Amino acid sequence: MEEPEEPAESGQSLPPVYIYSPEYVSMCDSLAKVPKRASMVHSLIEAYALHKQMRIVKPKVASMEEMATFHTDAYLQHLQKVSQEGDDDHPDSVEYGLGYDCPATEGIFDYAAAVGGATITAAQCLIDGMCKVAINWSGGWHHAKKDEASGFCYLNDAVLGILRLRRKFDRILYVDLDLHHGDGVEDAFSFTSKVMTVSLHKFSPGFFPGTGDVSDVGLGKGRYYSVNVPIQDGIQDEKYYHICESVLKEVYIAFNPKAVVLQLGADTIAGDPMCSFNMTPVGIGKCLKYILQWQLATLILGGGGYNLANTARCWTYLTGVILGKTLSSEIPDHEFFTAYGPDYVLEITPSCRPDRNEPHRVQQILNYIKGEHHPSSLALLMPPSLWWPISGGFPKYHLSFGLIISLTKGNIFLA
Repeated sequence: MEEPEEPAESGQSLPPVYIYSPEYVSMCDSLAKVPKRASMVHSLIEAYALHKQMRIVKPKVASMEEMATFHTDAYLQHLQKVSQEGDDDHPDSVEYGLGYDCPATEGIFDYAAAVGGATITAAQCLIDGMCKVAINWSGGWHHAKKDEASGFCYLNDAVLGILRLRRKFDRILYVDLDLHHGDGVEDAFSFTSKVMTVSLHKFSPGFFPGTGDVSDVGLGKGRYYSVNVPIQDGIQDEKYYHICESVLKEVYIAFNPKAVVLQLGADTIAGDPMCSFNMTPVGIGKCLKYILQWQLATLILGGGGYNLANTARCWTYLTGVILGKTLSSEIPDHEFFTAYGPDYVLEITPSCRPDRNEPHRVQQILNYIKGEHHPSSLALLMPPSLWWPISGGFPKYHLSFGLIISLTKGNIFLA
């Protein structure tokens, strides 16, 4: 573990923890969908000397028992078996989601255990009070289900991190700003009121994973503890931040989280091969700043991002945001310098693609989330900031207007 040369300037009393080791980066580089991405991200962070301002913590590898806190024994055992044999044609693999987008390549189990262990390590640093912010840019694989790989995700490290944080923190807020719906995390906690999931994502016919409509709000005791914000192609920084801030303001007041897990997939950034959103790191950085000002224990994860240079730009810029640092526009000379041509600057310019998010439709979605669509007289009496949850009323309770105001002013949330 390396001590930082100087304190972080992010308003936090402790420097952020940065999960890193050469072995971990090498392991993450092996993922076929994003080859060498982990090295590119770390090298750019290092080139800006940001690592010197953070506490570097070497990640542990997740044990079978730790992974089994979410994933089934049968799935883990099968993943381990095909990983050892490099068998991508095992007849049982289809049942476990292994194949087209999640090939069962040799060593994939070790990779999954490394990523899961890194996120658990970051969560434990928060539990131990070592920091207020812990970063694992190679984590954030949010599609994996308990018994199934999905969408390049073999292990749901975000779920494992949340489960570890629950050992100390009663209510966890998971915020997912990836291009794709955080379906695996939402599914994992869809029946509980102790973890609230918020996902801003592209929602369009035929677009993976095909879930996350605004009307999807959770199940059973977890009903109204899932918030989904469907977005169309072409959205840019200003509108995206308006949506994010509007939703998170309501969620924070109502749910009163004790810790946050934030997934910051970079496939929303202009130039990504997904060709969907038209964001820059500045817009995502504003969302990050909004969450950091809550001063809660915060676990930062990566996720998607398939333009490797732009992903490194994005996560390096966001690391600077966490540290309160303004970074030079010019990319410093380092191992992957030539990947940033032809301009060799940190900034990313939006493309000319049209924004399909019409203002009236955005407002309809926000009104739905705030409950303003609800026809009852109570909704008409209550200010939007007190009207919870998404589709009207506090879950499971019939409360008088005065009692709801008292509870909200007292910052009490009924689970």
